[in-house]
Parts: sequence; structure tokens; C-alpha cells
Amino acid sequence: YHILKNAGLNVGLAGNVGKSFAMQVAEDNFDYYVLELSSFQLDGMIDFKADIAILLNITPDHLDRYDHDFQKYVDAKFRIIQNQTEKDAFIFWNDDPVIKKELQKRKIESTLYPFALQRNKETKAFIENNQLVINVLNDIFTMSTTELSLKGQHNTYNSMAAGLAASILKVRKENIRQSLQDFQGVEHRLEYVATVRDVKYINDSKATNVNSCWYALQSIQTPIVLILGGTDKGNDYSEIEELVKEKATGLIFLGVENTKLHQFFDGKGSNIIDVHSMEDCVKAAYQMAEPGETVLLSPCCASFDLFKNYEDRGTQFKECVRNL
Repeated sequence: YHILKNAGLNVGLAGNVGKSFAMQVAEDNFDYYVLELSSFQLDGMIDFKADIAILLNITPDHLDRYDHDFQKYVDAKFRIIQNQTEKDAFIFWNDDPVIKKELQKRKIESTLYPFALQRNKETKAFIENNQLVINVLNDIFTMSTTELSLKGQHNTYNSMAAGLAASILKVRKENIRQSLQDFQGVEHRLEYVATVRDVKYINDSKATNVNSCWYALQSIQTPIVLILGGTDKGNDYSEIEELVKEKATGLIFLGVENTKLHQFFDGKGSNIIDVHSMEDCVKAAYQMAEPGETVLLSPCCASFDLFKNYEDRGTQFKECVRNL
């Protein structure tokens, strides 16, 4: 959305972000729409067709909604390419094992635009000699990875996917480059809050599943006091087990019901504290964290047990940190 808007296109933002898609179609007159679609929204998609569909990865989430059957969740995600023809584009992470497996099973009508860190004969975007390279329609775009405003491997993937979509729409290279240089990360996603007594506080309240937390843990290089908890959606915490063991000096469980977290993490080395309000959570983190460490709110869970939504959870975290 940022790239297309900066390029002067008449574009709306909807789905899980922005205003209602239906309302914008009824009341506005946009030429392009960027939609972030959840599996919940895709479940109800019958006639809709995406001209450009992007699938970043598929990891277990919302399994309570899908009868704890991962394949049902995968099928829901793949509805994003439903109704596409060869004139439409399907952008996806080429190294995702779930996507790879599904591609072998399915007859995909769309034109494929895979991206990956490593170049191969299939990839349309990749990293080579510290350059982000996009090769679309026999036109090559390159940009130093050091120029990307968002850091971390997962954000490199995000930049590739967004750059591919813009290139397919024939946005000028100068616009793509400028937008990838000046984009500011969204609120509540790996958002730096403050440094107090040489301890950094990071708000990643938007991490409502285990995979998002994995990326957050991977991107932080200091020891971490990790805040987990909320409404569990059938989570499998084994995905973050090694990173928690390697990086976490302490765990704070913030939720009404923390039994499942205790069942998984108890006895695995980390100091653990239970809290039931954000104020108590931040106080506990303040006491637990040593200078040079990072306090990371990356809960793996939905927020509805103690908060209105993940934004409310993140906003309360920031307020409490700034009151220290």
C-alpha cells in the first residue's frame, strides 16, 4: 500500500487493516485495493478474485477453528488463489515447506512469482551479494539490503513480496526503492518503546501466533525477558522452544489461564512469573531484566482474555513502560 500510494496510484487499504473493503467499494472510487486477508475472511470468499495474491508462509494458527486439523487451515489459506487465471499473479515464499508441498498437489492456474533468499532458476526475487534483486517481465530491479528500512530476515521477505507486487504493476523503480527505504513499521509489530536502566522494551503485541514470536526472537540479538500468554488458539510452542532456551533469561506469563504455558515451559531452565495485569507484568519485567537485555512482549496468543484486542494490549504495555 505504501509503495503504490507513493507512486501516485489511487489505492485503498482494507481487510484486516484499514476501513471495511465493502464500505470503500460502496463509498470511494479507488483503482487499486491492497487487502490483508485472514483465513476467516478467505473462508467466506466465493466469487472474489485477487489479481495479485501473496502468500508469505503457512504455520499453525487458529487450529481451534479448524477442528485442530492443520490441512483444513492450509486449505483456507490457499483460497487466496481461488478463481485466478494465467493472467493473474501468485507471489509466494519458495522455501516454505507447506507451500511447496501444496504446490505439488494442486493445479495452479496463476502465473507464479516465487521469492527466496537464494537464487535459483524459479525465483523472481532473491538476495545476491547483499543486493535485493527482483526480476519481473525481463526488467531487473536491484537495491542494497542495507538500504531497507525494515531490518530482520522476515522483513527482507516482506520487502521482496511487496517489491514483486509493485514491479508486476509496473511501478517505477525509483518509487519502489524510495518506499522500501522510508517505510515505517506498523504499530505493535516489533515496535521499540523505550530504554530504561539499559534495558530495551519492545512491543510485539501483534504476534498472536507462535510463528510471529519465532521471528521476533530470531531478530533480537541480546538476552530476552519474554512475555507470553493470552487466549491460546491450539498453539504448539515447540516451534520457539530452542530460541527460548537459547535467548530467554526469564518468562512472564500474562493471562487469565496460563496452564498450557506452564505445561510446556516449566522445568526448562527459565525463571517464570505469572501476572494478570499489564501493570504487574511490566513491574515484573523491570525487576527481572538485567542491563543489556531486552524485554519483549510477543505473546503467541490472542488478547481477548484481559484486553479488548492486541492494540489495547500493546498500548497498555507502552503506557506502563513509559511510566517506569
